[in-house]
Amino acid sequence: MEVASPGDTASRVFDLFILTLISLNIFMLVFETVNSVYRSCPLCFNYFELFSIVIFTVEYVIRIWCCVENPKFRAPLTGRLKYIISFMGLVDLLAILPFYLPFTGVDSRFLRAVRLFRLVRIFKLTRYSVALSSIQHVLIKRKAELISTLMVLLLLLLVASSMMYFAEKEAQPEAFSSIPMTMWWGIATLTTVGYGDIYPITVIGKMLGAVIAVLGIGMFALPAGIVGASFLEELEERRKK
Repeated sequence: MEVASPGDTASRVFDLFILTLISLNIFMLVFETVNSVYRSCPLCFNYFELFSIVIFTVEYVIRIWCCVENPKFRAPLTGRLKYIISFMGLVDLLAILPFYLPFTGVDSRFLRAVRLFRLVRIFKLTRYSVALSSIQHVLIKRKAELISTLMVLLLLLLVASSMMYFAEKEAQPEAFSSIPMTMWWGIATLTTVGYGDIYPITVIGKMLGAVIAVLGIGMFALPAGIVGASFLEELEERRKK
């Protein structure tokens, strides 16, 4: 059930089969939204979804059953519960959950939203992709630094939006009607997207906008630098191993 070791043919075959099935699921999910393609053979999509659910369900049950072979989940009961609430355990569960919820009598409107969880199947690739698993490890390893950077970004957004609100509220009461409404401009400016639907027209507002745009370039470089440096460290460690 785990990623194949060198010479483990059975595990390699299983890995390739699951990888192919996940890739086909993503492909089918994308083309299911194209009406002309879906209407040409709706049964093909339905039968393939049923086949995938059966395979993913069996895989999920077997993973829960044999996860105790992993030292992290050694305890028979608590170990399995720990696996179920782990990241990959939740990914496996959410990959099959949308299919089974209709049998519980859940509201159809809620079910339409839950169908989006089918996209979670793409995260199953992290078991087999070195790049994706490396990014996962990097995010976990640097979560403290990333949370600190996020807090600084949120603080900068609040200060920038507040200052711009007081600078522009008289000149543009509709566009800058409140600080929460002004945060849309703050997000667009700090991310350097600049949609242009809301922009300052006063002299003070333009000066603030210029300073905030420059600060945004520097602030968003922080998390990118943290993730980039940690990603290179992770790849170097993998190469050494």
